[in-house]
Amino acid sequence: MKRNIITACLYTLITAVLLGLIYPLAVMGLANLMFRDQANGQLIRQNGEVVGSKILGQPFTGPGYFHSRPSAAGTGYDASASSGSNLGPTNKTLVDRIAGSVSSEKNGAQAVPVDLVTTSGSGLDPDITPAAAFYQVPRVARERSLPEEEVREIVTKHIKERQLGLLGEPRVNVLELNLALSATRP
Repeated sequence: MKRNIITACLYTLITAVLLGLIYPLAVMGLANLMFRDQANGQLIRQNGEVVGSKILGQPFTGPGYFHSRPSAAGTGYDASASSGSNLGPTNKTLVDRIAGSVSSEKNGAQAVPVDLVTTSGSGLDPDITPAAAFYQVPRVARERSLPEEEVREIVTKHIKERQLGLLGEPRVNVLELNLALSATRP
């Protein structure tokens, strides 16, 4: 009996060290060697300073910027509180929030794209649909005193197609789009 207890304790200790320490450190080391950018959050730097991440959304509220999807994560784009709102489609709080978002994004008679007024499942989505980006072109062009065609061209250049031609949907990274816009006309 004593021998079985010692054996069980040793196996538990060895397994804990192997799977709880050595394996995670080895995977982290390999990820940093082989996929440095992805392992470190795909950070975007400008003039040596981190301005954001390609994979985490952030809020843009100024009229001269393309706006991201609303976020339900904590106080907004808080990665430690990542989640959707968990509100059902008939919940008054959700309906009122969407109605407020629609009225603030309203752009003439054109229907507001759904991703400009609804949150993503994680609340951290960095991308919007091309339709949502094109919808915002008149406002951004007017605020930056740029021709709409020039802003449309910037949006078109930043559309990322489906991965491998079939996975996901076409999308536009809002941070990259706003950085390109600021490079054109601050």
